[in-house]
Amino acid sequence: MADDKNTGFSLPRGATGFHRPKDDPLPETDLRAFRGALYAAARATGGKVGEVEEQAYPRTFHTASVVEDAGQHIILCHAHQPWIAFAQMRRDWYSEEFVAPPPWAGTFVHAGFLVLDREQLTAPLADVDTSDLSQGEWREIRFYGITTLGGVIFNAWD
Repeated sequence: MADDKNTGFSLPRGATGFHRPKDDPLPETDLRAFRGALYAAARATGGKVGEVEEQAYPRTFHTASVVEDAGQHIILCHAHQPWIAFAQMRRDWYSEEFVAPPPWAGTFVHAGFLVLDREQLTAPLADVDTSDLSQGEWREIRFYGITTLGGVIFNAWD
C-alpha cells in the first residue's frame, strides 16, 4: 500500500529534466530564492554557506552546502521545480543516497520550497503519480533502471 505522503506526490512533465527541443522550455527554480534560503539556513545553524554549484547539463539540480561545527550538510535544489533534498555527499546523480532533513530545513519551506524527506525520495515509483511524464521521460527511466522518486528527479541523464 502506498504511503499517503507519497501517493499525493505528483511528478509534472519535465520533472526528470528530460525534454525534447520542440517542447516548451522547462520552468526554472528561482536561484536567488535558493541562495537566500541557504544563507538563512546558515544563520539558523550558526554556520556558513559552503560551495554552491549551479546546475550544469546534464544534471537536474543545484548543489550547495551549509557548514557548521557538527559538520557539512549537502543540499540539493531541483533546477526546474522548487524541491529540496539533503544528501550525505556530493554526486552527479542520486537514487537512494538521501538523508533526513536537518531541523533547520524549514528555512527552505519559508522561502517557498518543498523539502522532501528520505522516505519520500526513496519511495518506489509505483507509489508516486507519474501520469504526466512523457513517453521520452519513461524511456529514460527504463534505460537508466531508475526505481525511486529521488532517482527520477535528481539525475544526470544525457
